[in-house]
Amino acid sequence: MTDQYKYLLPDDRIPRAWYNIQADLPVPLPPGLNPATGKPLAPDDLAAIFPMELIRQEVSTEREIEIPEPVREIYKLWRPSPLHRAVRLERALDTPARIFYKYEGVSPAGSHKPNTAVAQAFYNREAGIKKLSTETGAGQWGCSLAFAGSLFGLEVKVYMVKVSYAQKPYRRALMETYGATCIPSPSTETAAGRAVLAEHPDSPGSLGIAISEAVEVAAQNADTNYALGSVLNHVGLHQSVIGLEAIEQMEMAGFWPDVVIACAGGGSNFAGIAFPFLGKKLREGTDVRVVAVEPAGCPTLTRGTYAYDFGDIAHLTPLMKMHTLGSSFVPPGFHAGGLRYHGMGPLVSHAKELGLIEARAVYQNPCFEAGLMFARAEGIVPAPESTHAVRGAIDEALAAKAEGKPRTILFNLSGHGHFDMQAYMDYAAGKLQDLDYDEAALAESLAKLPEVAPA
Repeated sequence: MTDQYKYLLPDDRIPRAWYNIQADLPVPLPPGLNPATGKPLAPDDLAAIFPMELIRQEVSTEREIEIPEPVREIYKLWRPSPLHRAVRLERALDTPARIFYKYEGVSPAGSHKPNTAVAQAFYNREAGIKKLSTETGAGQWGCSLAFAGSLFGLEVKVYMVKVSYAQKPYRRALMETYGATCIPSPSTETAAGRAVLAEHPDSPGSLGIAISEAVEVAAQNADTNYALGSVLNHVGLHQSVIGLEAIEQMEMAGFWPDVVIACAGGGSNFAGIAFPFLGKKLREGTDVRVVAVEPAGCPTLTRGTYAYDFGDIAHLTPLMKMHTLGSSFVPPGFHAGGLRYHGMGPLVSHAKELGLIEARAVYQNPCFEAGLMFARAEGIVPAPESTHAVRGAIDEALAAKAEGKPRTILFNLSGHGHFDMQAYMDYAAGKLQDLDYDEAALAESLAKLPEVAPA
């Protein structure tokens, strides 16, 4: 069943329950707030756009939440996902480090996102919802929700960040193949989109803008709910299948990671692999470092302010305490569109504040360099987002080489880059720029953070 390169679990080892890190945190997560009242969110505050079961999961402090059997059955299409040891990459780097990666690109949509898309579509179908609206950056989430919607008979409308809509035509083609409608954002379809275009006709878009459009559609239509692919607690919860499987697979391999690494934009794939390992550390004292790698052009964890903020530009969402660059911040148009979000998930942000995780920011050229090295050694072309995790793993391996000491590295390869080859072509041609954010625009955005009375 296993060899020194690949560690596989049978499909009866798909986790039967998701793991919720809120049960093990030494300090409780600050609650989301109703922006109108400034008081902690009540279930009814979210009922206009989410089914009640997802609302319950969002605020739950139970350690385990059972995975419905229809969701587990669909998971069997690609789960358990494989754990690989990157032996050829180790040799190429001439490092004493052992490098393992959990590969989520085996899903039908090519990334980790179906882990939550299937669950969200299931709960919405059970609640009698007919349509879902959502946003997407690079398109992995839009493709995943389109796939899940097709399985449960739900209509799906996706507002895709305009710069990514232009950069990644095959991702929107995949959404349409699954039956979804894909709209470039900002659009003229919503009041939020029209307001942005009136002020910035050439806006490249942002996830904050696309969220506003999708939430507006859900709030105004009783048969439509909103689905979010990252940031929120229930999304990270569903992604915990990654880390739960990885723990068992690392035990099969006979190693325990010294460091766990993932890219971070809103925080879903990072939480998915990291939180089960952190849970063991918090409960049992099992030592492990956890590192989030984010883009230098949108450095939420390393540069953002930890404060209550809106999740969207039109301020239609609740207030969440998170690391944020301000809801009006529009990052530059680098290729890792899934990481171009102004805020980090509240649970990931809270873990950073508690000193449970580390964060580093990297530019896109070093990331594509790492992605190319990985592809030539291991044969898998990583998505631009995932190259950030590859870069982090290679840097750790090179540090081990410099120190002359072995270490075990585990990273989440969150998706493949088959629809991102233009980005690799641009890198090979020397056309990629290491884009910085605008300091003045960031200061202006942070100056607009909402004022929240102390608890």
